[in-house]
Amino acid sequence: MSPATPKPSYRDQALKLLPWICARCAREFPASRLRELTVHHKDGNHHHNPPEGSNWELLCIYCHENEHARLEDNRAAGGDSVARASTREPATHRPFAGLGKKLQDS
Repeated sequence: MSPATPKPSYRDQALKLLPWICARCAREFPASRLRELTVHHKDGNHHHNPPEGSNWELLCIYCHENEHARLEDNRAAGGDSVARASTREPATHRPFAGLGKKLQDS
């Protein structure tokens, strides 16, 4: 009997499933620079790794750091979760409302 083949890491799976492009800044990565591409868990749960990759996105190290810093800033400002931010009412302020008319009048 041969030893069991180890299961590929979620990083290995993500790199096979997803294009080697940062999902935020759209920078493309050649094979020689894949170490700069990270797997970000969309829901923040590192144990949620569906085999089809629906909880993953590839981010460059800079965008990945920015994403986590943004979440920490949100928590520090009193936000309790990412979900809370997505359930807020849409903004109603329209700073450019009537701009076309103002430009025509001038």
